[in-house]
Amino acid sequence: MKKIIIFIFLFTSFFFTSCEDVVDVDLDNAPPKLVIEAAINWEKGTTGKQQFIKLTTTTGYFENVIPTVSNAVIYITNSQNEKFNFNEIQKTGRYVCNDFIPEIDETYKLTIISNGTAYTASETLKSVAPITRIEQNNQGGFTGKDIEIKAYYNDPADEDNFYLYRYLYSNKITSNYYVDEDKFFQGNEFFSVSDDDELETGDEIEITHYGISKQYYNYMSILVSIAGSNVGGPFQSPPATVKGNIINTTDKTNYPLGYFSLSEKETKKFKIQ
Repeated sequence: MKKIIIFIFLFTSFFFTSCEDVVDVDLDNAPPKLVIEAAINWEKGTTGKQQFIKLTTTTGYFENVIPTVSNAVIYITNSQNEKFNFNEIQKTGRYVCNDFIPEIDETYKLTIISNGTAYTASETLKSVAPITRIEQNNQGGFTGKDIEIKAYYNDPADEDNFYLYRYLYSNKITSNYYVDEDKFFQGNEFFSVSDDDELETGDEIEITHYGISKQYYNYMSILVSIAGSNVGGPFQSPPATVKGNIINTTDKTNYPLGYFSLSEKETKKFKIQ
């Protein structure tokens, strides 16, 4: 009997030791794609003069560092052919413009020239309805026991509007994004709503509403459906190959990732009571 027990012990030890073997996964590496973060956002009550654009490339799945792209020529022009140049900040891949002029319903064209390749995109700056009030409901969610926050606004009645909502929670690392259109509430009061069933007294929420174009609404709808609402941001590299509005004019088949958007936005902060 003792010999049988020893045999079982040795066999079990061998089995679990075998399970600790490292398995190398050989992944194919696709050629890197340019990733363009070009979200021009005009905060209500500010001049909107300072804007940023960031250039990076895709990289291997197991890589920890995202490569940045330097020495690019970047500028935006409006319908009057006014030119707004973006200059790189100390080889960071981050480019800044300090004299941008935002104007609602103005159409802008983005031009990027990087490593001999030209990229362009056009988009219109859309307005956003101001947030009128924020309400807390302590009997929200599916269970009726969650804390729920709603940020209200009055949707304009004379046009079709599209919205991007961002909720940043003090108890989470990632932001929550989702999009909306006024198809069923045009001209009426409506709201965005929190999506965190773990809110507690003392937690803080930063709520941002963006006015966006119909095209950007369609893009973000696809992106959120792929990644879920808890994403790093719509202005970062998407988790899948989602084609945006930026065109590679040198080689149209080698399109970049990212989207050129222009939005008026409003941000409010709220503390859970």
